[in-house]
Amino acid sequence: MRYFVAVAEELHFGRAAARLHMSQPPLSRAIKRLEADVGALLFARSPTGVTLTPVGRVLLDEARALLDHADRVRVRVSAAAGAATITVGILGDGTDPGVSRLAAAYRRTHPGMDIRVRDTDLTDPTCGLRAGLVDVALTRAPFDETALTVRLLRTDPVGAVLRADDPLARHDSLRLPDLIDRRWFQFPQGTDPVWQSYWNGGRPREGPVVRAVQECLQAVLWNGTVGLAPLGHDLPAELAVVPLIDMAPSRVVAVWNEGDTNPLIRSFIEIATAAYRH
Repeated sequence: MRYFVAVAEELHFGRAAARLHMSQPPLSRAIKRLEADVGALLFARSPTGVTLTPVGRVLLDEARALLDHADRVRVRVSAAAGAATITVGILGDGTDPGVSRLAAAYRRTHPGMDIRVRDTDLTDPTCGLRAGLVDVALTRAPFDETALTVRLLRTDPVGAVLRADDPLARHDSLRLPDLIDRRWFQFPQGTDPVWQSYWNGGRPREGPVVRAVQECLQAVLWNGTVGLAPLGHDLPAELAVVPLIDMAPSRVVAVWNEGDTNPLIRSFIEIATAAYRH
């Protein structure tokens, strides 16, 4: 199911394999076995990537629910066993050099620690923190911070993601009013409204509903919608990102539950603060 969800969110076997830290052939074989078990194709394949079939779309919703339940079971069992573990929720780009430095520094400081990582889509900026699925989250603000403690790690300027052939893509910079008549991506109903408002430039928008970064980029490619992304991220050649000079920077933050005195979390936060300074 994790393999399937990765391919469904990336819509590309190569990117999904990189996200899962595995090679592509065993991932392709696993998906073919799953399709054989289901008795139907889950993906329509093409040279440029894949798209979900109607059966795949149904399975994606069920798979996400199953994986969330499995994560809850794992957390409860670990707590009952008193295991020395910490579960970290990560939103977005796992290739961020800050994450890499933090992982290396935390392993050096806590060599015997069992560190679990929960990759999260764009619909939950707290990465499962409120649901008790993770101990601490590496994510982006703003979002509803009620009952949470937030530590700022870095700020990233944001740009509008457009198709490379879009006339606005030739500009050196843009302002939000330049995009007033454009369709934008949306997050599903129930997504944190503070988070939704930020990524929609502070006003209601209309456009396709997305859950993952790749779904947002595909919406730009296929529908010509406006996407947003922190500057400096690698994008396909068919896309361009233009700085938005009146958009507040995206804040990279570490978040944990208010009042949680777990020393492992406190150590994680201090190491994260140092790692992101460099």
